[in-house]
Amino acid sequence: MSGAKQGSQVGQAPPPAAVQVSETLRRELEAFLFLEARLADESRYAEWEALVTDDMHYWVPRGPADHDPAERLAYINDNRARLATRIRQLSTGHRWAQTPPSPMRRILGNIEVLEARDEAGPYTVAANFVLFEVAAQSTGELRTWPGRATYRLRRSDGRLRMAQKIVELVTSQLPQSSMAFLL
Repeated sequence: MSGAKQGSQVGQAPPPAAVQVSETLRRELEAFLFLEARLADESRYAEWEALVTDDMHYWVPRGPADHDPAERLAYINDNRARLATRIRQLSTGHRWAQTPPSPMRRILGNIEVLEARDEAGPYTVAANFVLFEVAAQSTGELRTWPGRATYRLRRSDGRLRMAQKIVELVTSQLPQSSMAFLL
């Protein structure tokens, strides 16, 4: 799975347009994104992990996500096994970069359904976000992480699950503070 997508940089094709879906489906997809964000914000890692598929890919590229993840550096490029390790480390409460855990809250907006083969899925959904983190384990400073997340969702046992999450930070070309949490 390449995870590459088209960006909106000069010389590139425009991003895909949103597709129309039923209001019921739109609400279900939005509710999933809100739940995923809340569980990550509240460090409820076991519940967050229950939302992902066995072939989950979690990618935070350095720069735009307009390339194959294997071709360039990334802040995070986790397959399902690596993601499970990350979650286990965060769950111990002994991960140095998150001891004590950073209080966080994120705001999601501009949610768009970019692909829906039919009402049964799979779905590609994107949302702008701003995450606010208080660096409790170090300076206590308020850090702001703005960006856009693109989710690949599909149904498993009748429930939505996340098969891919790509997080494009607005500041991705700049040096970053520790990302020892789930963006």
